[in-house]
Amino acid sequence: MNYNLNFETENKAKKRSTFASLKSLVVHLVEEKKMLWTAFSAMLITALLTLAGPIIIGHTIDTYIRAKQFDGVLLFSGILLIMYIVAVGAGYLQTKLMGTVGQHILFALRNAVFNKLQELPYDFFNQNKAGDLISRINNDTENINQFFSQSLMQFMRSILIMIGAGIFLLSIHLPLGAATLSPAIIIWIFTHFVSPWVKKRNAESLKSTGNLSSEVQESLSNFKVIVAFDRRDYFRKRFAEVNRYNYSTSVKAGVANNLFMPVYTFLSNMGQLIVLAFGIYLITQGSFTIGLLISFIAYVTSFYNPLRQLASLWANFQLALAAWDRIRKILTLENNMPVVADRESVTSSSLLAFKDVSFSYPNGTEVLHRISFELERGKTYAFVGPTGGGKTTTASLIARIYDPSKGTILLNGCDIQSYPHEERVKKIGFILQEPFLFSGTVRDNILYGNEAYREYSNKKLAQVFRDTGLEKLLERFDRGLDTKVDDTGDGISLGQKQLIAFMRIVLRQPDLLILDEATANIDTITEKLLDKILQKLPASTTKVIIAHRLNTIANADEIFFVNSGKVTRAGSLEDAVNMLMRGKMAS
Repeated sequence: MNYNLNFETENKAKKRSTFASLKSLVVHLVEEKKMLWTAFSAMLITALLTLAGPIIIGHTIDTYIRAKQFDGVLLFSGILLIMYIVAVGAGYLQTKLMGTVGQHILFALRNAVFNKLQELPYDFFNQNKAGDLISRINNDTENINQFFSQSLMQFMRSILIMIGAGIFLLSIHLPLGAATLSPAIIIWIFTHFVSPWVKKRNAESLKSTGNLSSEVQESLSNFKVIVAFDRRDYFRKRFAEVNRYNYSTSVKAGVANNLFMPVYTFLSNMGQLIVLAFGIYLITQGSFTIGLLISFIAYVTSFYNPLRQLASLWANFQLALAAWDRIRKILTLENNMPVVADRESVTSSSLLAFKDVSFSYPNGTEVLHRISFELERGKTYAFVGPTGGGKTTTASLIARIYDPSKGTILLNGCDIQSYPHEERVKKIGFILQEPFLFSGTVRDNILYGNEAYREYSNKKLAQVFRDTGLEKLLERFDRGLDTKVDDTGDGISLGQKQLIAFMRIVLRQPDLLILDEATANIDTITEKLLDKILQKLPASTTKVIIAHRLNTIANADEIFFVNSGKVTRAGSLEDAVNMLMRGKMAS
């Protein structure tokens, strides 16, 4: 059963709280636990030493400076120097460890996302833009890395220093401390209500960046077509629209991220103003000392300065959480084409059978309607019909690129969903209309996914090609197996691409071979050569041919006519031609 895997149209779930998002992210920090605890210990030492400084300064002023005992001043000055040197060392250790942790997390997350993408079905990539997925792997993981390597410990250190400074303020003088901390309550309320809005703005900005990457990727990958049809203006206009939207969301995110700083700064200044006014009043009343006031001012600075840092750190935190939510959506996806538990096989002479199969694409109408047919071992079947009738969809279901919405597909009498993916791929070979090639050589592409010949030398592999009749196809390439192929395939023709795909499948000798317009870009002479090669396949191999050219299906044992979501036995070639003509006239 297919379900929606599109991030753009997925149902909006309940908004996740900051704590829920953070909790799901922390799970990925388990392997870094030792390094994190060490960094946290170094950060704790730095925070404690920073907090101890003001009380020592205040004590020195009231005890030694006012009494003009300079030996005591020198003693405590030395103690402060040692404390600050230790704090610098601990801070360096913390920074180095967190930089390492950030890189480890970046490495692990990118691996996790990429491996998850490998597990997802073909349908997922039909529903989502490649550029957006690339942006999630590159940009979003980098945002998380930046937070962990540069902001996390600084964030925690700021909170610890604030808590410590607040405790000192209240313990030195409770009324003055409470008055000084009152603006912090306003800051907390402001942060609580504004943070979800900031996170939303960052999420929109990240999404628009993904769309921008998709537009660039699409334009560059189709640049040959753009030039051929002279549509630079069209793609330039499309890019300008996407870029303008990205600019708009980025500005909104920037405004949101910078909103904290002026508010925090204003309220911090209010706190310091309260200290000066109230503190001087207490000194005039004789209930406070100058040393305590200096210590108090230092602790106020230690309390509110981290708040200013938190203004930017909190924005980075919201950006990291927005990025994590985008990554988490991939990591939590489940393959909608699992291998089901083994079922009892049904006794049948057929290699493959469709039993009342229906199929519809996500958010679309039904494409195939309760179709049933059987394919016997060793026979050749042709599927013909008008464009859009459902031929390629039927072939995709045979190869289990998709699962049916209803009904059952049997392979060797067992539900095709019960076969492990590796076993199914060995049994079913599929040559697509547009073969995909990897960068490398012709050899790399032919042996892709074929471990049986992986260790063969080119000389030994050439003998295999002679035995299977493929050597004449290999002669179509200037350097044979060593011919270079780039990922776009620009160095070779479309016909050569199909020859590589053909050789790749024939070498595997599958039980069922599907050729979906596999000779559409190949000349008649080469097509006859391919037919001879197919005759050398084991007699038990079942062949399914999807073609528009009638000469391609002339030798088929049986012909099926596919149109309007129905699969009908056509009988003879003449009957198939008549049905095809009627289908075209009806459309």
